[in-house]
Order: sequence, then structure tokens, then C-alpha cells
Amino acid sequence: MIEPDVGTPAADAPDPGVPGASAPDSGEPGADAPGAGQSAAGGTVELLNDVERPGAWTLLIDGILQSEVDLGDPRHLQIEYMQRLGHLADLAGPAGMPLRVLHLGGGGLTLARYVAATRPGSRQLAVESNAAVAALVSRRLPLTRPGRSRPRTGEIGVLVADARAALERLPAGSFDWLVVDVFAGARTPAHLTSVEFTVAGARVLRPSGIYAVNVGDGPPLAHARGRVAAVRSVFAHVCVLAEPPVLRGRRFGNLVVVASDRELPVSGLTRRIAADPFPARLVEGAALDRFVAGCAPIVDAHAEPSPAMPPDVFA
Repeated sequence: MIEPDVGTPAADAPDPGVPGASAPDSGEPGADAPGAGQSAAGGTVELLNDVERPGAWTLLIDGILQSEVDLGDPRHLQIEYMQRLGHLADLAGPAGMPLRVLHLGGGGLTLARYVAATRPGSRQLAVESNAAVAALVSRRLPLTRPGRSRPRTGEIGVLVADARAALERLPAGSFDWLVVDVFAGARTPAHLTSVEFTVAGARVLRPSGIYAVNVGDGPPLAHARGRVAAVRSVFAHVCVLAEPPVLRGRRFGNLVVVASDRELPVSGLTRRIAADPFPARLVEGAALDRFVAGCAPIVDAHAEPSPAMPPDVFA
């Protein structure tokens, strides 16, 4: 059983059924002054209210965008790469079917809330390494409003722990979907980028499970290519979703790498990401061969953090 490094406050809700997890409490949103933050070992953490969407909040660490959450409409995904993950959530199984989902990188629980809204009954665990983030989100972005009973949408457990340490201690074959979206500020820690880390991720998935990772990189995309090569060394089927300028190495951005040992919903993903406000492309097969050509998979012995995000880029 995993025990949290720092426990998050527990609500009067049933255990989400994942070792060591507790459910965020149901404090009043906005109990602190808008824009107020707190300093922690991982940087200054703050939440800002969206004046155009009163129920929407932006989570920042040291001024860098981490999550955007709409408490009034959890199906609304503002950030472009999160929209792509939302499409994957929709296609990960028959419509409305509950899933067991592991989120490495909790943030504002944006995607977990989306899955809870679109797939009622899903059981999810979010692993967040920053205790200040987990506490602030629990207090100010509750999963239920005060005075309301928890909706029958399933459970979202939160565990404060290092993502890889938690991953390596979870039972094998426990999840249908693993989402890796971990940044310490603007960079993914080195130990979460390697073949060995990907193997640990594959272990906790069921045979038909899907692995998805958000990679931040820019020209010349050496880090992203190494990450993709690492995933391809573990899974039989892999594709990459990103905007064309990012894929061509013209600017910094997010690449969503999707993998499984079963066929991926490529046609559905292709249609959906092409219709997004900021259209993206799906790369697979021979095109993905060319994307990673000559690039060795990242391994623990030579792993480095992902490149620093330019100051003017937030997603």
C-alpha cells in the first residue's frame, strides 16, 4: 500500500479504492483572496480567477501556467494539449463506460474532472508531488460545492508523492489509462522521461490500457524525439499529436504521445484534433519513423530534464 508523503484533507466520501489515496475536501471555492498564493519548496503557487468565466480558475507556479479548471463546467478544456487528452478520454473506450485512470501530475485535476463528468463511475488516482498545490486545490477548487452531496460520478483520489515512486509501488494491471503530465515548474524531471519509467508505466496498465504523456519541447526537438523513441521501445502502437509548427521544430509547444499494445483510435483522434480551434496533426507509422530517425531512446543513465520553457510560452 502506498502512503502519502503528505496527506491531503479527506472528505466524508468513501475511499476511492486506490491504495493510499484520499479525496480532496469540499471547502468553499475562492475562500482566499483572488490571486493570493503561497510559497513552497516547489515555488510560489497561486490561483487566479477568470473574469470572463466566473467559475474558471488558473493554477500557476512561479507565474507559469499549470492548469485551468472550470468548476461550473468540467467538460470545458481551455488548454490546447488538454483538449487533445480530452479527445483521447472520449475514445479510450465505449462512450460513457467508466475507466480506472492514473494521473501522474495532479495540478488542478482538470482532466480527472473531465473524465468524472463524461464517464460517470470512473475511479481515478492523481499523484501530485507538490504538497502546496494539492492543499490549495483541495481547499479552493473542491470536487463538490459546500452543502451538496458528492455526485455519483465515481471517485478521484489524490496522493502526494513523487510520480515514479508512486508508480513503482502501485499494483500491476490496475488501470485502463495512464496520463503523464508532470512538470516541476516548466520542466519535466529527468527520472520521468526514460525507457525505465515507461516500462514502469506499462506495468500498471491492463493489457488493453492506453499510455499518454505530455511532452514540452522546442527546436530542435531532440528531447521529444528521445521521449518518443523511449515509448516506442516499450509499446507496440504509438502516435504523436501536436500542432504543425511544433512538429516541424519551428516553435516551443506540447506534443502528446499516445501508446498502447492494442490498436489506437487513430481515425477518431485525427478527425477531432483537426477540428480543434488550434488544429493539430497526428503522426504515426512511417512518418513517426522519420520523426525519431537517428535518435536513441532516453534511458535513466543519460536522462535530463525537459528543456526550459521560453518565458513567453505557457501551454
